[in-house]
Amino acid sequence: MTDDIARTEKQLGAILRRHRRAANLTQSAVGEKKSLRQATISKLEDGAPATQLQTVMAVLAALDLEIVIRPRTKGTGKGLEDIF
Repeated sequence: MTDDIARTEKQLGAILRRHRRAANLTQSAVGEKKSLRQATISKLEDGAPATQLQTVMAVLAALDLEIVIRPRTKGTGKGLEDIF
């Protein structure tokens, strides 16, 4: 499994959407796991600002994901791919 890097709300939302779809789950199914509304999952996946941290953590748990904190890499993902 590869790591996903999110530096913006939109990137985080796209990662969560990708993982949800890979797990064959609907937004409603993810929400039901943590007593969240489908609309809340939709907003998070769309990168809506000001999403509560508690909500983000609940969705991560529902998708069996976790946050790893590390120093920010320099350059872009595209630049790193070009090296190899």
